Amino acid sequence: MFGNLFKKDDVKQETPNQWIKCPKCTSLMFYKEVEAKQNVCPKCNHHFRINAEKRIASIVDEDSFVEHDTNLAPTDPLKFSDKKSYKKRLEEAKAKTGKTSSVMSGSCTIGGTPVELVVFDFAFMGGSLGSVEGEKIVRAINRAIEKECGVIIVSASGGARMQESTYALLQMSKTSAALNRLHQKGLPFISILTDPTMGGVSASFAMLGDIIMAEPGALIGFAGQRVIKQTVGVDLPEGFQRSEFLLEHGLIDMIVDRGNMHQTLADLLMLFNKKAS
Repeated sequence: MFGNLFKKDDVKQETPNQWIKCPKCTSLMFYKEVEAKQNVCPKCNHHFRINAEKRIASIVDEDSFVEHDTNLAPTDPLKFSDKKSYKKRLEEAKAKTGKTSSVMSGSCTIGGTPVELVVFDFAFMGGSLGSVEGEKIVRAINRAIEKECGVIIVSASGGARMQESTYALLQMSKTSAALNRLHQKGLPFISILTDPTMGGVSASFAMLGDIIMAEPGALIGFAGQRVIKQTVGVDLPEGFQRSEFLLEHGLIDMIVDRGNMHQTLADLLMLFNKKAS
């Protein structure tokens, strides 16, 4: 399904000379060096952002992913407009990514274990959570309950989509309630936090996993650092809101490099299956 997936790289498209400068260590590298490590800097291990297709290909068993709910697309119930109309922003996001929402969801296997997978794509309106994204998540959870398998959600989001106002905010409780039904059935939910996972996403389903893992250096939190500093009136700790800080303070369970994610998930799903049996 994802043929030639690594031949069309987001970073490569943004750098016509095919050289990439790492934002963390400032090393200059040929894009193929970065591609070969799943878009991870070979010098300092900085994890570049990747699109949903690449994320799925790096996680699932080969050719096992079957996408669902591709017909769902957002509407504009509030006729919202700021500098641009919401309708125009949706059209631009679709032209940029080829998607109709910031979420891809489907069924797959990881290490041979069936699982429902939901992956956010930050390139679509900042991975924002709207009514369609919430509906796709709930449908994935319902499929997992029906099939008696687990759910994995890979978050990369700025939070709830302001153009949908309350409709977007309601997705926080809607998805959380669906995950509670999954929990009542004794089925696992693994939450993977990538850069960035912010706002209403971090304040709802992203932090409700039986296992919460993150990629190295991921920005994770509710409000931005500037807003928090203005609110509390004190300087914030070094590395505040990065995955390493959250792990040290017990807010997440583990940090997993992108190259190890597939095997880690396969091991966890196998352990959950043994526990269930």
